[in-house]
Amino acid sequence: MGDRLAKDALFAAFAEVAAALGSGRRAEIVDLLAQGERSVEEIAGEIGQSVANTSHHLRTLARAGLVDTRRDGTRIYYALGGEHVQHMWAAVRAVAEERTAGLDRLALAYLGDRSELEAVDRATLVERMNHGGVLVLDVRPAAEYTAGHIAGACSVPVDELHRWLRGLPDDLEIVAYCRGPYCVYADEAVRALRERGYRAARLEDGFPEWRRAGLPVAVGH
Repeated sequence: MGDRLAKDALFAAFAEVAAALGSGRRAEIVDLLAQGERSVEEIAGEIGQSVANTSHHLRTLARAGLVDTRRDGTRIYYALGGEHVQHMWAAVRAVAEERTAGLDRLALAYLGDRSELEAVDRATLVERMNHGGVLVLDVRPAAEYTAGHIAGACSVPVDELHRWLRGLPDDLEIVAYCRGPYCVYADEAVRALRERGYRAARLEDGFPEWRRAGLPVAVGH
C-alpha cells in the first residue's frame, strides 16, 4: 500500500491523457469531433493535414482513450470517447481563456472584430424560439447537422448560404450558430445576412455547448 513506484505509474497514466492534447492539431480534432463522428479522410481535410499525419494524431488520442473508432467497410470513423471528453475539452478552453496571456489577441487575429455582431446566449435563444418569430440556422457542414443539431434549426451550410439568401423570410429574426465560440461560420453567415438587410445575430457559443446544457436536440435531416 502506498508504494512510490505504483503512485508514479498511476499519475503517469493520468498525465498521458493530458499529454494527448499537447498538440494544436489534436486539440482541433477534439473540437471537430465534438460535432459528431468523422472519417479519417474527412478529419484530414478539415485540419489541412495529410491522411498519414492525421492518422498519427488519431492514434495518440485513441491510446489515451479520448476517441473511439468504428469500421464501416474499408473506412474507419472516429468519435469522442464519451461526454467526459467533451467536458474536459470545455474545461481546457475555459482555463486557457482565464489564465493564458495573449489568448484574446490570438482569438481576435483569427475571428476578427465581432463588436458589430449581435450575440445571443442560449437562454435568450430558447426564449425567442418559444415565442416564435425567429429562424435558427445551423451553418455547419450538412454532415454535422445530420449528426445532431438544435431542435427546430434549419441546415444552411455557410458555403451554400448565397443560394438561400433570396428565399429566407424577411419578417423573422435570424440566429445562426456553428461549432462553438471559436468557429467563424456563424460570423460569416451573420455578416452576409446583414449585408442583405436581414436582422441577424449569432449564438454566442455553439451546438456542443447547447447539447451539454441539456437543451432540445435532434438528429437526422
